[in-house]
Amino acid sequence: MVERRAGRRLRSVKPAAPSAKPAAPEPSASEPPAGAVTIRRGVVEDAAAVAGVYVESRRHAGPLIPRMPHSDDDVRTWFASIVLVDHEVWVAEAAGRIVAIMVLRGESLDQLYVAPAAQRLGIGRKLLEHAKARRRRLRLFTFAANEPARAFYERHGFRAIAFGDGTTNEEAAPDVLYEWAR
Repeated sequence: MVERRAGRRLRSVKPAAPSAKPAAPEPSASEPPAGAVTIRRGVVEDAAAVAGVYVESRRHAGPLIPRMPHSDDDVRTWFASIVLVDHEVWVAEAAGRIVAIMVLRGESLDQLYVAPAAQRLGIGRKLLEHAKARRRRLRLFTFAANEPARAFYERHGFRAIAFGDGTTNEEAAPDVLYEWAR
């Protein structure tokens, strides 16, 4: 698997006016609170569960993000041999199961995925707060068509600083570079 990095064709943007879109609804009282979630460092033994969250989340996103260019086995191997070995991986656990993952590499938030059944429960926010507490600045890319992800990051203080045309990511899809700083 190739990580998306240098050589991106980006165009800078001016800060946008605040969106008039309403915020996403809060979880209902019947859903488990994010407080029932534990965040811990991911380890190589978590590779199958971490890859499972990644694959399931991407598939669930359907038309919002491009289809994965790699097989499930390739993704599992990538997490086990590269991501969990070379990067700072955090997992969110609920009821003893990994329900979300976050990968940090320096100031880059490379991956943030929440299992579909655990979405909209505050778990992504909790992982993002965990990252912000450990960094003075974060940057991330998300696909331009993924409006829910873009709205999520913008609600949490990230601002779009550049738009890419997709020529430098393996999915060949337009993306947006976001930045957050203290």
